[in-house]
Amino acid sequence: MAAHATTRESSVTAPTHTRTAPFIAADVGGTHVRMSLVAVDGEGATPQVLAYSKFRCSDYASLADIVREFIASLGRHPVSVAVIASAGYPLADGTVITNNLPWPLSPRELREDLGLQAVHVINDFEAVANAVGHLGSSEVLQLSGPAQAAPGPLLVLGPGTGLGAAVWIPRGKGGVVLATEAGQAALAVGTELEMRLLQHMLGERNHVPIEHALSGPGLLHLYQALCALRGTAPVHAQPGDITTAAIDGADPLACEALEMFCGLLGSTVGDMALLYGVQGVYLAGGILPQIRGFLASSSFRARFLNKGSMREALERVSVKLVEHGQLGVIGAASWYLGSGLLEQ
Repeated sequence: MAAHATTRESSVTAPTHTRTAPFIAADVGGTHVRMSLVAVDGEGATPQVLAYSKFRCSDYASLADIVREFIASLGRHPVSVAVIASAGYPLADGTVITNNLPWPLSPRELREDLGLQAVHVINDFEAVANAVGHLGSSEVLQLSGPAQAAPGPLLVLGPGTGLGAAVWIPRGKGGVVLATEAGQAALAVGTELEMRLLQHMLGERNHVPIEHALSGPGLLHLYQALCALRGTAPVHAQPGDITTAAIDGADPLACEALEMFCGLLGSTVGDMALLYGVQGVYLAGGILPQIRGFLASSSFRARFLNKGSMREALERVSVKLVEHGQLGVIGAASWYLGSGLLEQ
């Protein structure tokens, strides 16, 4: 394991009197794990983050090692419950089907290994969808449509190590969340160049999911495919190098790859907005805040609206980029507080 100073970012806030016992809320992605100690002052209140740490997955042999280290850092704050928002698809037995985590995730093994009373697992974007009600106006960038979404379903979607998506559906005074595996649906393209790239990708695999293009690794796939079509050797080996070169204007192929990424994202979000009948879209994930300026000036909005006769309907859909770095842990905590599990 690497030295602690290089593997995590931490902050601790002095706890206040709380109505609920503090519990762990975690956001587990393919690259980073965000851990928090959370409590709530009263019914309906926003979850309060008492302690927060960010870990690199590749520095640890298991999720249990990360949770154990985080619990040790809490000192005098004992915990018995952990709520984990994880990339992947949680099954009824608690195990998780995922393409993007570096190690297996088993709630039962975590509970037994760490001596916790309960470990609950939900889809990571199901958690994010539960958190959108806690966003302030300073934490979003408007990309399309009205500033205030009309009443109705909301889509939360974001590229990171993979592509996650969930739908928040209003019900009564609250709402319910539909978790999806939209990132595994087949990639749809809309330009001649995109068709050529898709054909190239289909030469390497028999199914090209959306996240094969719309994710961190997906950006690299787009860049490599472009290089192959252009007969040029790739210069960049990491998604971050591609985004840096594109934003700096230092590499035309990197810029073309990132522009294609933004265009495909706009088209995909437009498709999903129509499929789910949403009135608002929140874009999250680890990549987009890093390219917010590029995204805003790209073909994203034009491709989002390019749906024939449905353009007028999509012009009324509010699309925002979320800037909240702790959204996953807040969402995991919000799900737990509204699940009824506290009373069990």
